[in-house]
Amino acid sequence: MSRTVIHGGLVVTASDEIHADVLIEGGRIAALAAQGTDAAASWSADRRIDATGKYVIPGGVDAHTHMEMPFGGTYAADTFETGTRAAAWGGTTTIVDFAIQTQGRSLQEGLDTWHGKADGNCAVDYAFHMIMSDVNASSLKEMDRLVAEGVTSFKLFMAYPGVFYSDDGQILRAMQRASGNGGLIMMHAENGIAIDVLVEQALAEGRTDPRYHGDVRKVALEAEATHRAVQLARVAGSPLYVVHVSADEAVAEIADARHKGLPVFGETCPQYLFLSTDNLAEPGFEGAKYVCSTPLRPREHQESLWRGLRNNELQVVSTDHCPFCFSGQKEMGRGDFSKIPNGMPGVENRLDLLHQAVVDGHISRRRWIEIACASPARMFGLYPKKGTIAPGSDADVVIYDPGAEQTISAETHHMNVDYSAYEGKRVTGRVKTVLSRGVPVIEDGAYVGHAGHGTYLPRGTCQYL
Repeated sequence: MSRTVIHGGLVVTASDEIHADVLIEGGRIAALAAQGTDAAASWSADRRIDATGKYVIPGGVDAHTHMEMPFGGTYAADTFETGTRAAAWGGTTTIVDFAIQTQGRSLQEGLDTWHGKADGNCAVDYAFHMIMSDVNASSLKEMDRLVAEGVTSFKLFMAYPGVFYSDDGQILRAMQRASGNGGLIMMHAENGIAIDVLVEQALAEGRTDPRYHGDVRKVALEAEATHRAVQLARVAGSPLYVVHVSADEAVAEIADARHKGLPVFGETCPQYLFLSTDNLAEPGFEGAKYVCSTPLRPREHQESLWRGLRNNELQVVSTDHCPFCFSGQKEMGRGDFSKIPNGMPGVENRLDLLHQAVVDGHISRRRWIEIACASPARMFGLYPKKGTIAPGSDADVVIYDPGAEQTISAETHHMNVDYSAYEGKRVTGRVKTVLSRGVPVIEDGAYVGHAGHGTYLPRGTCQYL
């Protein structure tokens, strides 16, 4: 059984910062010992990694990705192979992607399709949520079986009528089912019926540029849908996880629910923390690069999101990684913003951007690890296997150089997309080495992993309940 010792670094988890050496054995963390102690000195190893001057952190858990997702007549540009490789470059060692139920088909058929896409192709470990786009008596029964088999979260949409949309009655039924089987309902909270009216009106008035994508998807319609989702969950006795929260009023709805003791949770994404409607309004058709839903908001919303992360009104930062190339994909919406595929790349940038938030004073080091590693692992039934560095945990470990400077660019990223949403942004901090279950995937800034190393993870239920 191979043994690895990581020595000299500062181990940072959601709960602790300790100068400790880490012993890895058989793909798991075997022990931690304070540096300079007899215990640490006594460890023999096949491989030693010097982390002097570096952080030793858990591998990131990105609980919201869309590899190979069909949308708007095209597909997300990253495959499970390219997307998980890019995740590894960015220090993320677990993704939770979304299997999609097709209308008129079973949940199981959708899940099987996504297993077929991912199996043997992933560089890091992966799990699945289930998108329910056809809530009926049969699919409600299937929810019980999926939870028992380790697919314990179900995403519903108040947006996208005719594609993924569920009405309030369908949402209530799914929430009632989840309240009995331990599942977690994830909600895309935007009033899609009202948004479609505003889209139609904008296009009729000649407002066709990318910036109008943000204009029609009103803050009030995100807040209204978030409020409605909370109340439906309250009636059903169900937990609720609101995805990609982008605006102050939606944060306030979640905070209000949590203050009342309701099991309501919220996620935001780096694009809402670092980008804004200024990007959507970039000249020419450049704004199309930033079209995603929920949309980017005016910059003043960012402080509410940071405050929500500090106060634990928001618990998780995921990416909603759903990349479409500018050339040939985003360009489908020239002259009609509603035809721009919704989604942005980001799986490779999340840990670095959030470390920049530490440098800038928005969050602490431990909160960085909490929102990027530990909380998503707990939220989706993977902790302490994932999300921490502790005896018995999988040896998903990142050696992170907090002083290295880099400039984010499409020229140097590894996502299979022809632009970067953060082009030219300088950040402090960089991944140096990444281990997945004790096996090097990134070594001193070089990719040494391979497709098929990543294994599928059946999950437990939400550990906050």
